[in-house]
Amino acid sequence: MPSILITGANRGIGLGLCRECLSQGWTVHATCRQPEKSRHLLALQHDKKYTSQLSVYPLDVRNSEQLESLQAALGNSPIDVLVNNAGVHAKKASQFGHCDEDTWEEAVAVNLLAPMKMMECFVDNVADSKMKIIANLSSKMGSMTDNNSGGSYAYRATKAALNAVTVSAAHDLKYRDIIVMVLHPGWVRTDMGGPQGELSVEQASTMLLKLIQRASMSDSGKFLDIDGTEIPW
Repeated sequence: MPSILITGANRGIGLGLCRECLSQGWTVHATCRQPEKSRHLLALQHDKKYTSQLSVYPLDVRNSEQLESLQAALGNSPIDVLVNNAGVHAKKASQFGHCDEDTWEEAVAVNLLAPMKMMECFVDNVADSKMKIIANLSSKMGSMTDNNSGGSYAYRATKAALNAVTVSAAHDLKYRDIIVMVLHPGWVRTDMGGPQGELSVEQASTMLLKLIQRASMSDSGKFLDIDGTEIPW
C-alpha cells in the first residue's frame, strides 16, 4: 500500500487526511508540534486496527533539529505522497496599517520556507516511491486573479509565494518523474476556516485524497481546486 507524510496532522485537514488514508490501508507518517498533546492522533495510534500503519513524529516545521531527526527516523523509506499541510493564518498581519513584523516572519517561515525545506529533505524518498507526488496545500487566497476583497496580507502573500515555489519545483523535479502540485482544499470547517465553511473536514479530506490518487504528470505545476479544476494564478 502507498505511504504518506503529512505535516500539521494533529487537527483539521491534516488529521482528516490521516484518517482517510488509514481507512484505505495506507502507511501514514504523521507530524505535529506536540504529539503528546494531540489526543486525536494518540487515539488513532492506540487503535489496534492502525498499529502497524501509523507513526507519529514531533515536528515544528520551523525547527531544523526536529526536521533532521525526522529524516533520520524515516531513512530511505519510500514516501509516495508528501503533503505540506501545516500553515498559519497570520491574523495580526491581515489589515492595511497593521503590519506586525513578528507575524509576517512566522507566516513566511511556516507557509513558505517550511514546505520548501520539506521538499528538499524528502525528495529522494518521494523519488524512490511508486506514486512520486508532492502536494502543497495552498489557498485561493493566494490567487491574485481571485483577490476581490483585499486584506489577509501575510496569508495571501505567503500562499502566492508557495505557489511560485511549487511551479519551480515542478520544473526542477520533472526529470525525476515527480509530480508537484498546489491544491486548494476548499472552504473547510476547521479552526482556520471557521464554522461557516462549505465542507466538513471529512468531505474535504476524501476529495483531496481522490485528487491526489488520480494525479498524473500533466497536473504537475498546476494550481488545482478541490474538484480538480484549475485556479488562475
